[in-house]
Amino acid sequence: MLSSTLLSVNVGLPRTVIHAGEQVVTGIYKEPVAGPVLAARLGLAGDGQADLSVHGGIHKAVYAYGWSNTLYWRETLGRSDLGHGALGENLTIEDLCEDDIHIGDILRVGNALLQVTQPREPCFKLALRFDMPRLPKIFLKSGRVGCYLKVLEEGTLQAGDAVKVVRPDPAALSVKTLSELRHFDKQNLAGARRALEVEALSPSWRTALQERLVR
Repeated sequence: MLSSTLLSVNVGLPRTVIHAGEQVVTGIYKEPVAGPVLAARLGLAGDGQADLSVHGGIHKAVYAYGWSNTLYWRETLGRSDLGHGALGENLTIEDLCEDDIHIGDILRVGNALLQVTQPREPCFKLALRFDMPRLPKIFLKSGRVGCYLKVLEEGTLQAGDAVKVVRPDPAALSVKTLSELRHFDKQNLAGARRALEVEALSPSWRTALQERLVR
């Protein structure tokens, strides 16, 4: 069961960058901030998303990522410049393993209460961030995708806070298993049915899995 430490809280507002000769608005650039930050129903104070049709909202209010994963990417990609927030995460957690955190798990961080709702699906803006067109596919295949969180109880959190699972989901469906089920194990209909039984699963993933069963 997860028991770790929040290393940094990272926020950033959308900015316009040039990609393939065109202007793109993105909120992937996050920077660590000092002191307590409010985790509100729709996200962290001072943070923002560019495309609300695929980012943000109640079920993706906060994105968490493990520092051990970032260290893996430093070595794999040869990028010593990867720091806290570099992968677009709001919360850099010392040890957040996708095998050990589950959809529906409820976490206490500071005095906020957060619930895991889905894995991350990397988009082209991750490629844009590092000028690596293949990075989203590599990122997804690795299983080191991090997770989105819903804010059940608003509160403040800050670097140094403990991160603890206070209520594990009984289904114990790991973030990594669900990501693989969605993207690489598409014939596993029993797995899809199991995932749909998890009440906390985000609506977008629920719809995708329901459509798979219908087909």
